[in-house]
Amino acid sequence: MTDAFEVTGEFAPVESMLSSDTAVAVETEVAAASAPNGFVQLGLAPELVQAVADLGYTQPTTVQERAIPLAMPTEGQEGRYIDLMVSSQTGSGKTAAFLLPVLHTLLQQQAQAAEKERANYERAVAEAAAKGEPAPKRPKRQDPTNPRHFKAATPGALILCPTRELAQQVAHDAIELVKHCRGIRIANVVGGMPYPVQIAKLQNANLVVATPGRLLDLQRSMQIKLDQVQFLVVDEADRMLDLGFSDDLAELNALTAQRRQTMMFSATFAPRIQQLAMRVMHDNGSGVKKVQVDSPQEKHANIKQVLFWADHAQHKRQLLDHWLRDASIDQAIVFASTQVECDGLANDLQQDGFSAVALHGALSQGLRNRRLMALRQGQVQILVATDVAARGIDVPTITHVFNFGLPMKAEDYTHRIGRTGRAGRDGLAVTFAEFRDRRKIFDIEAYSKQPFKAETIPGMEPKQRFPDGRSERSNFGGRNSRGGNDSFSRDRKFGGGGAPRGGFGGGNSRGGDFGAPRGDFGGPRAGFGDRHARGPHPVRDSGYQSRGHEGVPEGRSYERKGGFNDRYAGDGRREGGAARADFAPRQDRGEGKSSFGSKPAYAKPAGGYAKPAHAGGGKPFVAREGGKRAPRPAR
Repeated sequence: MTDAFEVTGEFAPVESMLSSDTAVAVETEVAAASAPNGFVQLGLAPELVQAVADLGYTQPTTVQERAIPLAMPTEGQEGRYIDLMVSSQTGSGKTAAFLLPVLHTLLQQQAQAAEKERANYERAVAEAAAKGEPAPKRPKRQDPTNPRHFKAATPGALILCPTRELAQQVAHDAIELVKHCRGIRIANVVGGMPYPVQIAKLQNANLVVATPGRLLDLQRSMQIKLDQVQFLVVDEADRMLDLGFSDDLAELNALTAQRRQTMMFSATFAPRIQQLAMRVMHDNGSGVKKVQVDSPQEKHANIKQVLFWADHAQHKRQLLDHWLRDASIDQAIVFASTQVECDGLANDLQQDGFSAVALHGALSQGLRNRRLMALRQGQVQILVATDVAARGIDVPTITHVFNFGLPMKAEDYTHRIGRTGRAGRDGLAVTFAEFRDRRKIFDIEAYSKQPFKAETIPGMEPKQRFPDGRSERSNFGGRNSRGGNDSFSRDRKFGGGGAPRGGFGGGNSRGGDFGAPRGDFGGPRAGFGDRHARGPHPVRDSGYQSRGHEGVPEGRSYERKGGFNDRYAGDGRREGGAARADFAPRQDRGEGKSSFGSKPAYAKPAGGYAKPAHAGGGKPFVAREGGKRAPRPAR
């Protein structure tokens, strides 16, 4: 009996197939290993290349390949840098695109400073030896946590982020990249954390990742100095330049006016944001280099986007419950519009048996950190969050994103769905919308230039009729830019019909005036104001008529109506009007009196109003002057 034997018969092809598959896999690995490392070709420091390789990356992405060489010092001019404005889709590697060149430059400057210090020490040792004195001692490194050795931090690079979660994510990535580097310290400064801990971490920090609010607090208390910042990076610049951070960013721009380079990264750059960004750049943006990797039509090609119309909030909640029970979901994020909606939806999902937690800006920072950590470790399946989680959350296991509440801005939708499909993976973004949300849906489609694909779930179809194409869109109120009506203007139009009209009663598409001839409410017609659909307009004893006085019944015109004793009433009541019941008879009415609410004429007696005679009963009428008491005589 032998230990080795040859398998024959029907199992032989299986063995040959397995061996061929193994050979193909080995050849692929050998080819990948033999390919040159793309980060080495970019000229990065060996320590950074090794750290990137430890993370499992050997080839840069498109945005990294284009942005890193531009962010490096200009060849032949070591002290000259180019300002950058980079736009690329979420999950494309923008964080490494600005961290790697900044860390590479800091390493070079640190090496030059160490070489200069070593040369100075050697010169001091030589001078001491020439004088016959003992060699000087090297300075000892002082404990930065000791209050006696406190020294305000002077970082060389500053990265600003709009949210705490994004700042923590960027700081975590930076720490992973410098694990093979000596002497490079990373500090994270965000709100909601204890001040002493952050002040201790700021000591000797070379790169600071911060949110604007807490950074300015520490700067005003002299815990950090920004006069030596050389590189300023604004991540998610569209949000940083918005109204919420514009004042803080302007102040930080003034505090770091001596910097050498400014870089802005974001997935979206609206024209208004670009104009604001130029004010932060050197020379008002005259030398800015813009890098746009993906056009709006190419964004999120690996993310499938679907839309479900709902009749009301309860119907939308049922659709979400149906989707969350899908077995293909690994982890998911459900975005809500408000903090109250976020908490309520998370509680409802927990009561329904889902593993869900809420995340929004009103929670304490410690609780936000614990819930994000639970999401990254797989302890939580569903994260219900506001737009605070639309940026900075990088969890590869998130397979679905649900927009339960639509964002206030169309560009925030791009950041929301970017939480799935990271690093080339496939993802699914599901949006639930009611009929009142149709304007936001149209804005999102216009911004992304990618129409939604409306779908339905059997048995849960909406009962209302919803827009299904770009041709059926209209402005709010149902009027397009030329004054006409679209088929989906409101739930119910005031006059029915779809004929184009300009104003309330206009007869043409450019807008007629308010009193133009129009159709009344009765009888078949083409439209509310289409006067050409039925020929001449007959005179009727009811309904809306034209402004002419011929044959106009009383009370049917748009002229000014007379009120009680209104002498400026319209002529339509004085000419040819039928008699109507007033508050008093009108037989004594004089010519030119008002017809509506007129009172009987009272003739004034010739001798004036006589006082009634008193026959011993009652108090006689006495004038006010006559009733006054005579003045007392002087004493």
